[in-house]
Amino acid sequence: MAKKIVMTYEGMKKLQDELQSLKVDRRKDVAKKLQEAREQGDLSENAEYDAAKDEQRDIEARIDELEAILKNVEVVVSDDVDIDKISIGCTVEILDVEYDETLEYKIVGSTEASSLSGYISNESPLGKALIGAKVGQTITVAAPSGDVDYKILSIRRSESN
Repeated sequence: MAKKIVMTYEGMKKLQDELQSLKVDRRKDVAKKLQEAREQGDLSENAEYDAAKDEQRDIEARIDELEAILKNVEVVVSDDVDIDKISIGCTVEILDVEYDETLEYKIVGSTEASSLSGYISNESPLGKALIGAKVGQTITVAAPSGDVDYKILSIRRSESN
Protein backbone atom coordinates (compact mmCIF):
# COMPACT_ATOMS: atom_id res chain seq x y z
CA MET A 1 0.00 0.00 0.00
CA ALA A 2 1.41 3.38 -1.01
CA LYS A 3 2.26 6.01 1.58
CA LYS A 4 -0.45 8.65 2.05
CA ILE A 5 0.59 12.09 0.84
CA VAL A 6 -0.74 14.78 3.15
CA MET A 7 -1.56 18.15 1.62
CA THR A 8 -3.93 21.06 1.85
CA TYR A 9 -6.98 21.39 -0.38
CA GLU A 10 -5.23 24.32 -2.09
CA GLY A 11 -2.23 22.09 -2.92
CA MET A 12 -4.41 19.26 -4.21
CA LYS A 13 -6.39 21.68 -6.40
CA LYS A 14 -3.16 23.07 -7.86
CA LEU A 15 -2.00 19.54 -8.81
CA GLN A 16 -5.41 18.68 -10.28
CA ASP A 17 -5.32 21.84 -12.40
CA GLU A 18 -1.80 21.03 -13.62
CA LEU A 19 -2.87 17.47 -14.49
CA GLN A 20 -5.88 18.75 -16.43
CA SER A 21 -3.71 21.24 -18.33
CA LEU A 22 -1.18 18.54 -19.22
CA LYS A 23 -3.83 16.08 -20.39
CA VAL A 24 -5.89 18.54 -22.40
CA ASP A 25 -3.71 21.41 -23.60
CA ARG A 26 -0.12 20.18 -23.56
CA ARG A 27 -0.90 16.79 -25.13
CA LYS A 28 -2.70 18.55 -28.02
CA ASP A 29 0.21 20.97 -28.47
CA VAL A 30 2.74 18.15 -28.66
CA ALA A 31 0.57 16.09 -31.00
CA LYS A 32 0.41 19.10 -33.31
CA LYS A 33 4.19 19.56 -33.16
CA LEU A 34 4.71 15.86 -33.94
CA GLN A 35 2.33 16.05 -36.90
CA GLU A 36 4.10 19.13 -38.28
CA ALA A 37 7.49 17.45 -37.86
CA ARG A 38 6.26 14.29 -39.65
CA GLU A 39 5.10 16.41 -42.56
CA GLN A 40 8.67 17.64 -43.02
CA GLY A 41 9.73 14.21 -44.21
CA ASP A 42 12.77 12.20 -43.03
CA LEU A 43 12.38 11.69 -39.26
CA SER A 44 15.88 10.29 -38.74
CA GLU A 45 17.48 13.76 -38.96
CA ASN A 46 14.54 15.87 -37.83
CA ALA A 47 15.44 17.90 -34.71
CA GLU A 48 11.89 19.23 -34.33
CA TYR A 49 10.53 15.68 -34.25
CA ASP A 50 13.12 14.60 -31.65
CA ALA A 51 12.36 17.65 -29.48
CA ALA A 52 8.61 17.00 -29.68
CA LYS A 53 9.11 13.32 -28.75
CA ASP A 54 11.22 14.40 -25.74
CA GLU A 55 8.54 16.89 -24.69
CA GLN A 56 5.88 14.20 -25.08
CA ARG A 57 7.88 11.82 -22.89
CA ASP A 58 8.31 14.52 -20.20
CA ILE A 59 4.60 15.35 -20.23
CA GLU A 60 3.58 11.71 -19.90
CA ALA A 61 6.06 11.20 -17.04
CA ARG A 62 4.64 14.23 -15.19
CA ILE A 63 1.08 12.98 -15.79
CA ASP A 64 2.03 9.61 -14.28
CA GLU A 65 3.68 11.35 -11.31
CA LEU A 66 0.66 13.60 -10.65
CA GLU A 67 -1.80 10.72 -10.95
CA ALA A 68 0.23 8.68 -8.43
CA ILE A 69 0.32 11.61 -5.99
CA LEU A 70 -3.39 12.36 -6.35
CA LYS A 71 -4.33 8.69 -5.95
CA ASN A 72 -2.66 8.66 -2.52
CA VAL A 73 -3.53 12.16 -1.30
CA GLU A 74 -4.99 12.83 2.12
CA VAL A 75 -6.45 16.33 2.25
CA VAL A 76 -6.28 18.44 5.38
CA VAL A 77 -9.41 20.58 5.57
CA SER A 78 -8.64 24.06 6.95
CA ASP A 79 -11.94 24.27 8.84
CA ASP A 80 -11.09 21.07 10.71
CA VAL A 81 -7.61 22.21 11.78
CA ASP A 82 -7.18 22.47 15.56
CA ILE A 83 -5.54 25.84 16.19
CA ASP A 84 -4.61 25.06 19.80
CA LYS A 85 -1.45 23.45 18.46
CA ILE A 86 0.45 23.59 15.17
CA SER A 87 -0.48 21.09 12.46
CA ILE A 88 -0.64 20.87 8.68
CA GLY A 89 -2.95 23.55 7.35
CA CYS A 90 -1.99 26.14 9.98
CA THR A 91 -0.29 29.45 9.39
CA VAL A 92 2.13 30.26 12.18
CA GLU A 93 3.90 33.38 13.24
CA ILE A 94 7.19 32.69 14.99
CA LEU A 95 9.96 34.79 16.44
CA ASP A 96 13.59 33.97 15.65
CA VAL A 97 14.88 34.59 19.18
CA GLU A 98 18.52 35.26 18.20
CA TYR A 99 17.76 37.83 15.47
CA ASP A 100 14.50 39.18 16.96
CA GLU A 101 12.86 38.61 13.58
CA THR A 102 9.21 37.64 13.10
CA LEU A 103 8.53 35.01 10.42
CA GLU A 104 5.29 33.62 9.07
CA TYR A 105 4.90 30.16 7.53
CA LYS A 106 2.10 27.96 6.31
CA ILE A 107 2.63 24.33 7.31
CA VAL A 108 1.96 22.05 4.32
CA GLY A 109 2.71 18.55 3.09
CA SER A 110 6.09 17.90 1.46
CA THR A 111 4.78 18.07 -2.13
CA GLU A 112 3.56 21.66 -1.58
CA ALA A 113 6.62 23.04 0.21
CA SER A 114 8.20 26.23 -1.09
CA SER A 115 10.18 28.03 1.58
CA LEU A 116 10.62 31.11 -0.62
CA SER A 117 6.81 31.43 -0.74
CA GLY A 118 6.43 30.83 3.00
CA TYR A 119 5.21 27.23 2.68
CA ILE A 120 7.22 24.80 4.79
CA SER A 121 6.89 21.05 4.87
CA ASN A 122 5.79 19.18 7.95
CA GLU A 123 8.79 16.93 7.20
CA SER A 124 11.40 19.73 7.18
CA PRO A 125 13.48 20.23 10.35
CA LEU A 126 11.57 23.42 11.24
CA GLY A 127 8.23 21.88 10.28
CA LYS A 128 8.87 18.79 12.43
CA ALA A 129 9.81 20.96 15.39
CA LEU A 130 6.72 23.14 14.97
CA ILE A 131 4.17 20.32 14.69
CA GLY A 132 2.34 20.00 18.00
CA ALA A 133 3.80 23.20 19.49
CA LYS A 134 1.52 25.77 21.13
CA VAL A 135 1.44 29.58 21.36
CA GLY A 136 4.01 30.88 23.83
CA GLN A 137 6.19 27.78 23.55
CA THR A 138 9.82 28.03 22.41
CA ILE A 139 11.19 25.30 20.15
CA THR A 140 14.77 24.53 19.18
CA VAL A 141 15.73 23.48 15.66
CA ALA A 142 19.11 21.93 14.86
CA ALA A 143 20.67 23.83 11.96
CA PRO A 144 24.08 23.47 10.27
CA SER A 145 25.19 26.69 11.99
CA GLY A 146 23.95 25.48 15.39
CA ASP A 147 20.68 25.34 17.28
CA VAL A 148 18.10 28.03 16.51
CA ASP A 149 15.32 28.96 18.95
CA TYR A 150 11.88 30.08 17.80
CA LYS A 151 9.02 31.33 19.96
CA ILE A 152 5.49 30.58 18.74
CA LEU A 153 3.60 33.90 18.55
CA SER A 154 0.33 32.85 16.87
CA ILE A 155 -1.44 29.98 15.16
CA ARG A 156 -4.36 30.39 12.78
CA ARG A 157 -6.18 28.45 10.12
CA SER A 158 -4.74 29.07 6.69
CA GLU A 159 -7.01 30.73 4.19
CA SER A 160 -7.87 28.62 1.16
CA ASN A 161 -7.37 30.26 -2.21
